[in-house]
Amino acid sequence: MAGILAWFWNERFWLPHNVTWADLKNTEEATFPQAEDLYLAFPLAFCMLMVRLIFERFVAKPCAIALNIQANGPQIAQPNAILEKVFTAITKHPDEKRLEGLSKQLDWDVRSIQRWFRQRRNQEKPSTLKRFCESMWKFSYGLYIFTYGIRFLKKTPWLWNTKHCWYNYPYQPLTPDLHYYYILELSFYWSLMFSQFTDIKRKDFAVMFLHHLVAILLITFSYVNNMARVGTLILCLHDSADALLEAAKMANYAKFQKICDLLFVMFAMVFITTRLGVFPLWVLNTTLFESWEIVGPYPSWWVFNLLLLVIQGLNCFWSYLIVKIACKAISKGKSGKWNPLHVSKDDRSDIESSSDEEDSEPPGKNPHTATTTNGTSGTNGYLLTGACAMDD
Repeated sequence: MAGILAWFWNERFWLPHNVTWADLKNTEEATFPQAEDLYLAFPLAFCMLMVRLIFERFVAKPCAIALNIQANGPQIAQPNAILEKVFTAITKHPDEKRLEGLSKQLDWDVRSIQRWFRQRRNQEKPSTLKRFCESMWKFSYGLYIFTYGIRFLKKTPWLWNTKHCWYNYPYQPLTPDLHYYYILELSFYWSLMFSQFTDIKRKDFAVMFLHHLVAILLITFSYVNNMARVGTLILCLHDSADALLEAAKMANYAKFQKICDLLFVMFAMVFITTRLGVFPLWVLNTTLFESWEIVGPYPSWWVFNLLLLVIQGLNCFWSYLIVKIACKAISKGKSGKWNPLHVSKDDRSDIESSSDEEDSEPPGKNPHTATTTNGTSGTNGYLLTGACAMDD
């Protein structure tokens, strides 16, 4: 084990040339990031989960009820042992051949069996109340941490001149505010890693899992080798759009259509601007080029920048989804009236966030007048839930 630890903490991997761990030990004059500080994130992540449960129960739920958001679920499918066995053991979406076989076996018409499977799938979907509570928690945290990040960064020189991220590196002292910011963010991402398996399951579960994992690795890497200054810029930049998304989702669940539309447009503008414009031109510029000029590359520098490029790839993926949804919304909007959320049910397979899709409406029904399971008019919920799965 001693040999493994010595190999893992090899100074030539983590630190620039001629720098050792002994050089970064805490002294009376200065405090530097220590790897063991990160253990604090685990109990804090657990505490954050407990705070979330209390918040959702005693704050978010009363707010939802005050907005007339009820926990009423979808229509319950009538009990049927044969169909239930097919649903749980074989498929939730039977094909035409299986539908015909079940029709003969039960003496039901195919349409009734399709309706049963639709109702049974909808039973497993979370209620609007649960969605609202989850969004309100993420909104509250996102608003707080972004506000804290802005207040912290506006007092720092590296916000205005990113070269200060690398001057005198790695001998940059750790301040209490920076330590608090880092540990809180790391704790939140660990709590998301744990809660992702019990939260509302969305189609991009694997992508979100990758995002949370990369975020944890980035925070850990940048703390251990004291790239915390540039790390604060990355964290604050990626927090900028999260609260807007969650606010738009809450407005959607509360059926505040115009507010929802406005918030989603604001979210899309902020997300694309910060992640496709500011992040590569400002952050990647300093981590790739300014740091190379001032400090020079070393092994963990390459890993850190590789992780940043993975994050940028995810940013491009989500930005593509937002633009795609917006283009569909514009092309299918009502003539003469701008409605950024007017997307038909045919588009839901691209943008819906829940793990199961609702079935299409019966033939003959105008898809542009269809309603969501949340009861919202038009297709407000579909556009928002297309972006629901994006990070936090």
